[in-house]
Amino acid sequence: MSGIAVVTGASSGIGEATARRLAREGLQLVLVARREDRLSTLAGELGATYVAADLTEDGAPARVRERVEGLGGELKLLVNNAGAGWRATFADGGYENVRRTMEINFDAVVRLTEALLPLLRAAAPSAIVNVASTAGRVARGGTGAYSASKFALAGWSDSLYAEEAGNGVHVGLVLPGFIVTEGFPQRELVARAATRWAVGTVEQGAEAIVEAGLGRRPERYVPRFYGIAAVLRVLAPRLVRRVMSGGAAQVMTTRTGND
Repeated sequence: MSGIAVVTGASSGIGEATARRLAREGLQLVLVARREDRLSTLAGELGATYVAADLTEDGAPARVRERVEGLGGELKLLVNNAGAGWRATFADGGYENVRRTMEINFDAVVRLTEALLPLLRAAAPSAIVNVASTAGRVARGGTGAYSASKFALAGWSDSLYAEEAGNGVHVGLVLPGFIVTEGFPQRELVARAATRWAVGTVEQGAEAIVEAGLGRRPERYVPRFYGIAAVLRVLAPRLVRRVMSGGAAQVMTTRTGND
């Protein structure tokens, strides 16, 4: 496949795995993250170009667009994968924790998409893949800010899907559950045989992104069975709230993705 793909949060985890997977499709890659040393190494390995940037900064979206336009090809795919999370109850973290989480997980995605949407429309058929989370469908205590940002991203993605379908720009949504990454090692789950089965891999995440983008799937949970949680949230909300309030799920503790 010819054309350009932009992947954010590409220096590690799902973003890095996605870059490697898309390279096999023959796309020209523009990798975006904060850690230039890692980006440089990965870009050299894949024959890609990169933009070292914090996507919350004002000029970052324009820098990414300039790099894409400088390549002279068509922008066929935008993967909005960069994200972060800080564990805190609302009483402890307050508005500030919500603000900083929304800034990276939602606002930065919207701003980059706004900057690149004209290029995606011009290259149609093309696609946007927004990486949300199962926490964007089902929330639990201590992750309210993270869930709020991912709920917002999921809702906005659904609307954008409807708006851009007529322009030939597909909008896919990927909702990972527990996946082992540098920022989210999932040690407690991996250490126990009873819960190890519930943990996915970054390669599964990358494959889901390819399906949602190049395969034009509207929505994909990773691993797939996490979709059951979203269904139960609608059919049995009291049960789901009771389970999630009881600490049945592990939560993230560090910033990850846009690095």
